Amino acid sequence: MAVLPINDAASFDDDGRPKRTGTFWTASAHIITAVIGSGVLSLAWAIAQLGWVAGPSVMLLFAFIGYYTSCLLADCYRSSDPVNGKRNYTYMHAVRSLLGRSQTTACGVLQYVNLIGISIGYTIASAISMMAVKRSNCFHSSGGKNPCHMSSNPFMVSFGVMEIILSQIPDFDQIWWLSSVAAVMSFTYSTIGLGLGIAKVAETGSFKGTVSGISVGTINQSQKIWRTFQALGDIAFAYSFSIILIEIQDTIRCPPSEAKTMKKATGFSIALTTIFYMLCGCMGYAAFGNDAPGNLLTGFGFYNPFWLLDIANIAIVVHLVGAYQVFSQPVFAFVEKKAAQAWPDSPFITKHHKLSISSSRSYNVNLFRLVWRSLFVCFTTVVAMLLPFFNDVVGIIGALQFWPLTVYFPVQMYIVQKKIPKWSLKWVCVQTMSMGCLLISFAAVVGSVIGVMLDLKVYKPFKTTY
Repeated sequence: MAVLPINDAASFDDDGRPKRTGTFWTASAHIITAVIGSGVLSLAWAIAQLGWVAGPSVMLLFAFIGYYTSCLLADCYRSSDPVNGKRNYTYMHAVRSLLGRSQTTACGVLQYVNLIGISIGYTIASAISMMAVKRSNCFHSSGGKNPCHMSSNPFMVSFGVMEIILSQIPDFDQIWWLSSVAAVMSFTYSTIGLGLGIAKVAETGSFKGTVSGISVGTINQSQKIWRTFQALGDIAFAYSFSIILIEIQDTIRCPPSEAKTMKKATGFSIALTTIFYMLCGCMGYAAFGNDAPGNLLTGFGFYNPFWLLDIANIAIVVHLVGAYQVFSQPVFAFVEKKAAQAWPDSPFITKHHKLSISSSRSYNVNLFRLVWRSLFVCFTTVVAMLLPFFNDVVGIIGALQFWPLTVYFPVQMYIVQKKIPKWSLKWVCVQTMSMGCLLISFAAVVGSVIGVMLDLKVYKPFKTTY
């Protein structure tokens, strides 16, 4: 490692990169932005499929698993030693350092497919919320007589245009302010959803719902099974952030050790989000019972007060604007790094052009970054327009990332990092947990894919209306 001059040492970290400035609070903001996303809106529906006993129990189980495996992963940010070891800048770097190249490719494919999938899911969710604002006002002005059907396509395009602009922010470390705003927005709409649920329960004077959720008879046996599996995927999606944990941890300053700060931030964030999830999901189910809508604030379980619904849905859109960037920045960084390595002498890829914004401010424009990131946003927008099925897409994404990225790789890396003996008690316990989570993921994938297949039977591309 190169020795830095004394006068520059304070400006750089031990790896020669500019000093990291992230703290417990910025890491928590990133995590909350990633975790409390559109997934919270489907929790009432998920609990309706599972019932009063299994629903909250599954949520607590996923919270515990998410926290435990995140702590295992945080210890893998530095190889060999969690304090002084070599830094792993991304999730894939950690897998390569600890598990070797043979598993890195599989990890990379899964991670980036999931990041792209989440970006698509957020595009769908934001468009639904934008439409909800327009529909609630339409309902209000017509006195509920106009069904107010409209296409989601213009709203997805609007969201895409917004993301093309924001995607030009150079890297992850520079979007802390966007995450902070998004975190505030997530609490805003979650709190409104919770408040409306409490008000609905107070209005009716009773808690709706059953011990086992939607019963066979209301739906057939096979639908009950597939919906139960899909609910598992929806809850898994609501806790998904492990795939960007290492990237978040790489923004944290040291000392104290990055792992110590990250574990505290993870514990705080997951505890806070679980309280919100339990309250929002359970109060939504208590308010609507087995008729809980797939999206609590846009499924028009609530009609009034329409202005409060508008505030909630605007907050959702603002939050998803930031969350989209949190999940897409690692994809941007990966492609741009590979392109720079492949064509180091290409001006199109490596050269920056100075763009003057005002007499005192300027911005460096990279043509490759401009073109590539714009094409990425266009791609996710078009796919979202082709498959605008919120609950099903959320379930598939959650299921696909839960076992491999949230459980399997963190467990395997931790075993190697801590040199845990094979067949020891701890080895058996973590491997048993991993296998159990594999079965949950498989069931959730099956249920969500069947949900998409059923949707496609009555679907016309680019002509979906709500």
